Amino acid sequence: MRLLIPTFALLLAAGPALADDKAACAEGIAMIKDALAKGPSETAAPKLKKALRVAEREQGEGEFDECLDAVGDAKRAMKP
Repeated sequence: MRLLIPTFALLLAAGPALADDKAACAEGIAMIKDALAKGPSETAAPKLKKALRVAEREQGEGEFDECLDAVGDAKRAMKP
């Protein structure tokens, strides 16, 4: 019983962070799609496509932190 209350409190505290990650994931996917629509360089295009594929898969699985990792990969690929 002692462990139940702190565990429950921790789960409640994680809720807002999960919502933020979910929104950031969706925004990141939109950013990658926009970058691909603008015609990225030859070297960046495959990296962006892979990042988009991974981000969308992780979003579908509810793994928003891993989605954000893929979005970070895409951002690094877009830097000159």
